[in-house]
Amino acid sequence: MQDQRRSFLKKTLSVGAVAATVSVGAIAGDTGAKTAGSNGVVKGKSKKKEILYTKTANWDAYYHAAV
Repeated sequence: MQDQRRSFLKKTLSVGAVAATVSVGAIAGDTGAKTAGSNGVVKGKSKKKEILYTKTANWDAYYHAAV
């Protein structure tokens, strides 16, 4: 009974270690390719307009308090 548990644990740990190594390698490879010529800025392909500010009474109160 214990031999079965040990062999199962060994197989599980070895598969987990291989999966972790592969995923870390994939993540490291992706980040280097994206940031090589763009100084860390990732440019998306979305056609949506990004709205950073909408004039509201709350924003006016915040800006008056901040200044």
